[in-house]
Order: sequence, then structure tokens, then C-alpha cells
Amino acid sequence: MISTVTTTTVSTVTTVALAASLGLIAIVVLLALLIQKEVLSSSTSARAQALSRALNVAIVPLLMGFGFIAVIKVLEVLN
Repeated sequence: MISTVTTTTVSTVTTVALAASLGLIAIVVLLALLIQKEVLSSSTSARAQALSRALNVAIVPLLMGFGFIAVIKVLEVLN
């Protein structure tokens, strides 16, 4: 029984650590994409403007993920 509990605990801790790492990576990627979008949108080139609009394909889902992460963290603090 002890080995089962230990295995389950290790598995749970690893899963939580992996989820936190993926959340951090998603936030860093979102930040980089938002910076890139701002730089490209200030350009007068038509190609840069098109690329700036195309970045929305990646930014919108990452913003939704960020919102989800923020809500979960706030709920953790409130409980």
C-alpha cells in the first residue's frame, strides 16, 4: 500500500509541476507575440501589417489561456 501511495504522490507532483511549467511557457510566448505585434503594427510596410494581423491567430487562444490561468490563481487565493 505504501508503494502505491508513494507512486501516486510522485505522479501527482510531477503532473502539477508540468502544468505550471506549461502555463509559464504559454505566458512568455504570449508576451513575446504581443511585443512582436506592437513592433510590426508601427511599421508602414504592407507585409509587416499583414504579419501583424496574422499574429492574432496565435494571440487570441493564448489570451484565453492566460485568462483561464488568472481565474484559477485568483480562486486558489480566495479559497
